[in-house]
Amino acid sequence: MSEAPAADTGQAAVDGLLEVLDLEQLELSMFRGVSPKVGPQRVFGGQVASQALVAAGRTVDPDRQVHSLHGYFVRPGDPATPIVYTVENIRDGRSFSVRRTVAVQHGKPIFFMSASFHHAEQGLEHAAETPDDVPPPEGLPTMSDRLARYPERLGIWAEIPRPIDVRYVGEPGWVRSGDRPPEPRQRVWMRIDGVLPDHPVLHACLLAYASDLTLLDSVLSVHGAVWGPGGFIGASLDHALWFHRPFRVDEWFLYDCWSPTASGGRGLATGRLLDASGRHIATAVQEGLLREVRGS
Repeated sequence: MSEAPAADTGQAAVDGLLEVLDLEQLELSMFRGVSPKVGPQRVFGGQVASQALVAAGRTVDPDRQVHSLHGYFVRPGDPATPIVYTVENIRDGRSFSVRRTVAVQHGKPIFFMSASFHHAEQGLEHAAETPDDVPPPEGLPTMSDRLARYPERLGIWAEIPRPIDVRYVGEPGWVRSGDRPPEPRQRVWMRIDGVLPDHPVLHACLLAYASDLTLLDSVLSVHGAVWGPGGFIGASLDHALWFHRPFRVDEWFLYDCWSPTASGGRGLATGRLLDASGRHIATAVQEGLLREVRGS
């Protein structure tokens, strides 16, 4: 029996992700995007959010950078079908531009997002203290190292490209049930595993993509719970992201996440993103649906 093809990593995977984000323009404010050829049964939420931000960004003066986005996932996306993104110009003011993007498949919206863009100004400057007890990424296990410990968890994930180098400080949410101790926070180092052009909106779009990868894990982390057999299944319901300072996603950043509350089958997670020098570059908040896996 032949082995399954190995997942693309490094620059090859990064170039593949950049192709996914390079939307086709259909009309002045209408764009079309596709999903990777190999992927999960549903479109990854970070993909549709980042594509929606690409579409919005193409309608805004390049001197204005995105400072916030708020999105709702309303239907699962079909990876075999292109997604059409329609951008509505809500306002272009002297300092701010606001856009609303709706992602549509099969005639129905699957995601909608508001994004605001700002021409940077001088003002007050402060940030919360940064954690000083986090080991550097270079000494942490790679994703390949961790996946090798759990071959039964791989499935389609063995073939999905990995354009982002993800290094967990603690245990990931997809380990076996019982292998994850309860922890109040989940901390993950990330970086795009290749070289990117100097395009601030592109870096923002890729940060939006990355911010959806591990955030809900922090809800499970509080309980030492895991995804899949012996644990939970889940889905993103909404996602908000604020960009505070310039950054590059092809350099290491720390995703410091925690969950302030969970109830009614939903969990709230928040995370701050810090560059390697400790600068607070962005903040994310997400609510997700989490349901216990029943039966075998």
